[in-house]
Amino acid sequence: MAERRSGVAEAVARLSEWADAHLGLLRSLSTGMAVAGVLVLARSVRMTTKFSKALDIPVEFVEKNVKLRGKLHRVTEKGLEVEHIPISIPFITAIQRKWQSKGLLLVRLAGVELAPSGMAWLQQELKPHQMIWFQLLGREDLALECLVLVNKGRFLSMCLNEEILRQGLGRTAHIKGLHHDSRLYWKLHKRLLRAELKALKKNKGIWQEESYSERIRDRISNNKFVQALKQFVSW
Repeated sequence: MAERRSGVAEAVARLSEWADAHLGLLRSLSTGMAVAGVLVLARSVRMTTKFSKALDIPVEFVEKNVKLRGKLHRVTEKGLEVEHIPISIPFITAIQRKWQSKGLLLVRLAGVELAPSGMAWLQQELKPHQMIWFQLLGREDLALECLVLVNKGRFLSMCLNEEILRQGLGRTAHIKGLHHDSRLYWKLHKRLLRAELKALKKNKGIWQEESYSERIRDRISNNKFVQALKQFVSW
């Protein structure tokens, strides 16, 4: 009888030790899950934050070339004025709307020097309140240097940076915000150069050559004898 009691006591002791060990494990797991939850919540808050100024965007967003979504308001000589539309998450977004400030981001086409005809094309092609995507490449002078994408169908999109060059409505330029020795810089620069080369081969836009008759007319009008004759007639 005494041996049976001692066996029961030993079993109870082992069960208590097992419970204590697993209780500690459960506490560790709950603590870890709580920390992970805080990190996920913090990241969600950043991804759902509406940016109204270029300086509001975290540095790591620019360094990692994050792609953001926005609503176009105006096309200006300085760039595109865009209202940032963040990711919407229930509960978090509803809280943030109470303290989010209003403002527009200035988005420029990275690697492109627009011609006047390019500005006119953008104003005609893009419509107010149109949704666009802009991939962050750099930040300079309170403006964002980006690759800008617009939807051209359910599964198709168009890169405005490339299309401008493909139409001969601008020239390639230095991609501000990216280092010359970075892999991404040369990858994008090659894409833009290929687009510009297509316009050059087809003589489109600013690369369009004058016709033979136009060149003859210019030579005649610039001739000194013809200019003197015009002055005599006008006199």
